[in-house]
Amino acid sequence: MGCKDMAKVKWGRRRRRRRRQEGVERRMKKLQRLVPGGAGMNPDRLFLKTAEHILQLRLQLNVLQALSKIFNA
Repeated sequence: MGCKDMAKVKWGRRRRRRRRQEGVERRMKKLQRLVPGGAGMNPDRLFLKTAEHILQLRLQLNVLQALSKIFNA
């Protein structure tokens, strides 16, 4: 493999890495918008806050389902 070929391989790897990083950043921004108070949070804290938010939503769903059963019975 020649020098030019190696340069093409490295360039392709960099471009794929950059695309992957951009995709991760885009998903993080979406998650920050979904989670209350998530804007500007670092990823570790954001993931913990996301887990807490999911648990809170599940609890709300369970409460609403229980109330629905009570009042529709």
